[in-house]
This record gives sequence, structure tokens and C-alpha cells, in this order.
Amino acid sequence: MTTIVLVLVLSYLLGSLPTSIVAGRVLSGIDIREHGSGTLGATNAIRVLGKPVGLAVFCLDFLKGFGPVCAAKVLPMHLDEPTRLAFAFACGVAAVIGHTFPVYLKFKGGKGVAATAGVMLATRWDAALLSFAVFFAVRKVSGYVSLSSMALAVTFPAAIVLFHWSEAFSLYRWIVMGSGLLALLIIFRHRTNILRILQGNEPKVGQGST
Repeated sequence: MTTIVLVLVLSYLLGSLPTSIVAGRVLSGIDIREHGSGTLGATNAIRVLGKPVGLAVFCLDFLKGFGPVCAAKVLPMHLDEPTRLAFAFACGVAAVIGHTFPVYLKFKGGKGVAATAGVMLATRWDAALLSFAVFFAVRKVSGYVSLSSMALAVTFPAAIVLFHWSEAFSLYRWIVMGSGLLALLIIFRHRTNILRILQGNEPKVGQGST
């Protein structure tokens, strides 16, 4: 139990690392929260710091979610397969929570989309690929990164059920429920975007921030 708690805490602390803030201060001497949309995600990093740096921020945030899941899968712990999968996924969720509510920034962080994408790919690659495809399809049709991000999150638990129906409520039951909660978190974090979409004020790709 001590090991489980320790790994979860370390996953949270890893997720809390403010990559975009560090990149802004080290490379440009600015606080990214004071520029662009003021958000900590890769979209604002691309806008404020440039595409190469923004993509690097995205990759690091992605690895925040991807790394803990992969590490937890191979830790020398005596767990049966369903429990190990649930534990690994929980480590990814802890990292997403860290990114969204970072202890280093008084719990005011990003929206957790890149980190969640990393958790998805490390957990179930097939469901993740479908979720990524939905993301790009929704972005292409709507032009809204925010709407695409929410669609990404909602698709993942549905894709697990679709691809692994016979195991969705046994081997993957905790992952289905946990990813559903992650989707709700991402939707909650995009609540102002939802309001702007309904009002017709949400910027599209290339127009502004999300």
C-alpha cells in the first residue's frame, strides 16, 4: 500500500510540473500566463512562444500522462492484471490532476488535454487512436480546438466499450469509469469555452485562444 500511495503522489507531482511556464521564463523571460489567452496549454504556448516551443510543451505534457502509466505497468508489484491496469491508469489520472491542479501554482493549472491524451495512448492504444481521429475530425469540421478536446475525452471510454465489449466491465471496468470521470473533468475545465461556443464568440483555429 505504501508503494502504491508513493507512486500516485509522484505521478501527481510529475503532472504538476509547469512546462509552459518554465519554457516561457527560460526561453523568453516571460510568464505565459500574462500573454495570449493566459492559459498554460500547448495552444497558447504555440501562439506566444512559437510553434517549435509550443509543440515541445505539448510533447512534455503528453509524456506527463504517458510516462506514469507505462512505469506503473512494469513496477515489480504483486497485482493481478485488472488491478495492475487500474493502478496504472490511476497513476495517469493523478498526473492529469497534477497538471490541472498543480501544487506548484496554487492549484491553478491547465486543462489537461495533452496529459489525458498520453494516458489514453499508454492505456489502450486502439481506443486512443480512435479518440485522436475524432479530435482531428471535429477540429476540421468545427474549427474549435476546445470542442475537439472534449470530443477526444468523451470518445475514449466509449471506444474501450466498443472495441473490448466482452472485457469492458471486467478487465477494463475501472478504466472505463475513470476515463469517464476524466472526460467530465475536461468538460468542466472547458465550461467557459462551451459558453462562448453557445454565444458564437469562441475563436476558431488560427483566430485566437481556447
